[in-house]
Amino acid sequence: MAEPAVTTQWGRLLNAAWVRPLLFLVLIVVAWDLSIRIFHIPAYQIPAPADVVAVLWASWPELLGQAWPTTYATVAGFLLSALFGIPVAMLIAGSKTVESYVYPLLVFSQSIPKVAIAPLFVVWFGFGLLPKVICAFLLGFFPVVVSAVQGFKSVDPDMVDLARAMQGSRTNIFLAINLPHAMPAIFSGLKVSITLAVVGAVVGEFVGSNSGIGYVMQRSIGTFDLPTMFAALVILALMGVILFWVVDRIERLVIPWHASQRSDVIIAA
Repeated sequence: MAEPAVTTQWGRLLNAAWVRPLLFLVLIVVAWDLSIRIFHIPAYQIPAPADVVAVLWASWPELLGQAWPTTYATVAGFLLSALFGIPVAMLIAGSKTVESYVYPLLVFSQSIPKVAIAPLFVVWFGFGLLPKVICAFLLGFFPVVVSAVQGFKSVDPDMVDLARAMQGSRTNIFLAINLPHAMPAIFSGLKVSITLAVVGAVVGEFVGSNSGIGYVMQRSIGTFDLPTMFAALVILALMGVILFWVVDRIERLVIPWHASQRSDVIIAA
């Protein structure tokens, strides 16, 4: 009688949200190590996983200290993206005139590589935190606007007409219908934005900085210290996962009805 219970426990463990990605990550690391051994790839091209783990173990305090400036720039740029992106999306979705003027310029701005204009921010604002925040903001701004515009435009017009027929004010209609209906799309854009903000902060640190994970990577490339560079990449990946998880938790608190429906679909699949 105990065997089915054990089987059920293993099934629940395998169905946990974090188990399958962890198993897939282990398979990737094993394939990485086997590829180096089988094809005799030299260490100056790709370091072995054991070397990267050794650097993470030995240099963890330093890497963690360097991660904080990158985190500050990422979070600040992301918050600015949300603060400016959502109101801009409201204006674009609510006015055809604003959309015709602003939206094409936003699309045009995304064709400009941020690496190309990041040196200008260093010239204008120095080597402090501000250029990294601006780079993070520029990369995270566009996904928020696009997703929020889609969310606001997808509101059922019959619901809005019904609210107007019930003498609802513009503010009440927006708070009761437009904003809740657009929140799932807004959070989808915020999730993309937070990951791109990490990239933007690192781009700013590549161009001009004396601290941060981007600075560690640039220094490692200059000295061909690939294990340290790969360790910095691991830190960046962890940072992106944690920040994405934080935004996802906020989404579940703000719109639990949407999060629960999505979870039910995943479990049923």
